[in-house]
Amino acid sequence: MAEVEFRGVTRHYPGGTVALKGLDLTVADGEFLILVGPSGCGKSTALRLLAGLDKPTTGEIRIGGEVVNDLTPGARDIAMVFQNYALYPHMSVYRNLAYGLRQRRTPRAEIEQRVRDTAALLEITELLDRKPGQLSGGQRQRVAMGRALVRKPQAFLLDEPLSNLDAKLRNQVRGDLKRLHRELPVTSIYVTHDQVEAMTLGDRLCVMSNGEVQQIGTTDDIYNRPANTFVAAFMGSPPMNLLPGVVRDGDLHVGGARVTTVTEPDGPVTVGARPEHLRLRPGEAEGGIPARVDFVEPLGSHVLVTVLVGETKVIVQAPAGTDYESGTRTSIMLAPERTYFFDADTGSARRTGLLTVR
Repeated sequence: MAEVEFRGVTRHYPGGTVALKGLDLTVADGEFLILVGPSGCGKSTALRLLAGLDKPTTGEIRIGGEVVNDLTPGARDIAMVFQNYALYPHMSVYRNLAYGLRQRRTPRAEIEQRVRDTAALLEITELLDRKPGQLSGGQRQRVAMGRALVRKPQAFLLDEPLSNLDAKLRNQVRGDLKRLHRELPVTSIYVTHDQVEAMTLGDRLCVMSNGEVQQIGTTDDIYNRPANTFVAAFMGSPPMNLLPGVVRDGDLHVGGARVTTVTEPDGPVTVGARPEHLRLRPGEAEGGIPARVDFVEPLGSHVLVTVLVGETKVIVQAPAGTDYESGTRTSIMLAPERTYFFDADTGSARRTGLLTVR
């Protein structure tokens, strides 16, 4: 295991594309860090640079305190797991697991022990004699993880490894990864665009957009204290609602209605609220934001009601059994302690980000 560092790392591609813009990031020894963001945000580029599959334009990459910019992938002592498994189809599971060790001329007895131990850890011992074509998607992904882990690398890199699995298998393998890291805490960096994976798997999350870090923190930090409107809207399913508002003479107005008296200075603001923190009241309620029901989505345990505030769509999580006719007039009630203020121009959170009332 080893600490991993990116120091001012940039990556420019021919044609002027900038994939990374001065990435500064430290992954502690034994930490499980998630790189999360939309396609093209730079997360996979960061992983490729760390693996040695690509070279940074500027900056340093360190593994265990050593600068590795000029080292080949094989000399970096890291292991990768890809979304397409990348298993050798003509080899048995045992030989797939042992292949990297044999290439490093590891003694036969040690190979046998490591393969058996890794197979037991991943619960694939009974699959060692099978070929990849005889395995399910989940079993193949476990073998791919085993082939990386059996080497006992300094760092474990995972590039969207669950994206080819169906929902049930993703949940199962996600649980396997949590258990695996608990039992074998290798420094791990995991790339995904899936918010559920990001929020449930990692010790910390690094949210990226347009080649830049937007926020680094725990799931609680990211979800409950978003640094800006991008993080607020990207993390969470459904995402945080963002509404244009304005403060006039100390009063917050949203959707043309006065909502409450606040301590913010006068001027335009962006008001953020997660669906589970909103409530609907029939008709025009005092302190509510006027809205019109667009449609309702029953989800068993709860109902998602999409309403319109002017042209802005707002999703409200309501109790199971809630039903509204399309076009019904209603009011959205904010919970001040769970409502956020963002700068209308920059999108940055105001102070703690939370709305404060007088």
